Amino acid sequence: MPLTIIRDDITHLAVDAIVNAANSDLLRGGGVCGSIFRTAGVKQLEAACAPLAPVPTGEAVVTPGFALPATYIIHAVGPIYRGGRHGEAGLLASAYRRSLELARDLRLGSIAFPLISSGIYGYPKAEALRIARETITDFLLAEEHELEVTLVIFDRASYEVAAGLLDEVAAYIDDSYVDRQSFHLRDRLQARESPLMSRALMPDMYEAAAETLDTALGGLAEPFSGTLLRLIDASGRGDVEIYKRANLSRQLFSKIRSNPDYMPSKRTALALAIALELDLDATNDLLGRAGYTLSNSRKSDVIVRYFIERGRYDLFTINELLFQYDEPLLGS
Repeated sequence: MPLTIIRDDITHLAVDAIVNAANSDLLRGGGVCGSIFRTAGVKQLEAACAPLAPVPTGEAVVTPGFALPATYIIHAVGPIYRGGRHGEAGLLASAYRRSLELARDLRLGSIAFPLISSGIYGYPKAEALRIARETITDFLLAEEHELEVTLVIFDRASYEVAAGLLDEVAAYIDDSYVDRQSFHLRDRLQARESPLMSRALMPDMYEAAAETLDTALGGLAEPFSGTLLRLIDASGRGDVEIYKRANLSRQLFSKIRSNPDYMPSKRTALALAIALELDLDATNDLLGRAGYTLSNSRKSDVIVRYFIERGRYDLFTINELLFQYDEPLLGS
């Protein structure tokens, strides 16, 4: 773990392996495939591929990365889309799974995928993204081997979230989101219209405020780490399942567990709340232990709240929507 989505050129990534969306004959193609051949060195890569071909659809093979920043190239053969009635989904999932198995067998620490079959092979992009996400996350949750996986989107046209979900989230944002400029302007206007109050004039209000502050400070007596570990115990799940579902690395979770004073980033705290399937009140309580809260003036917070209110705790789907809105992803 973790799985992240970025917009970049896959040939630029210094990872252990990049995946080439290859054809069965492992010949130099167009698009990303052609770019990989050019950057690696056409003659060298063609010579390495020739004895490995043909590769059946749904399978994958590995060659050196040659001049690429990546050490290896895993050549995965996805299906040509023919309406979805010829086993394409299973073959596409197999192409991802076989690539991940090769990375595991080689003891690699990082791998980057394009969105296989979504270019000239015609696979609908939203469906190709769903299959990629589900296959990768299922593999990562089941495996003990720690592997960082990056899904690389070349440009905005290459990326589509399921239309129904995107429409629902967009409507929720329209109803709930308050942009920061309007939010701060409203607060300033309210402050200008309010009469100045002194402690001498309104002692009851100040005493009530002091009691509220004392209560809040008392509630923060248990640190974030202690609250988190207590919630994990109560959930009946193990540490490994929680940090994997939170899209965190083992190293980061170890820091949180071993240091009672550790203060996570907001993205980390929210990811753990999602992994624990906390409701809105419990999420805000956990965030508060680290000094954060969900805000209607942060679009990313509104998106996360949409999923929590509906009891939808698939962090990777949440990250797809955050990526769509150019917001930081949850997890490591």
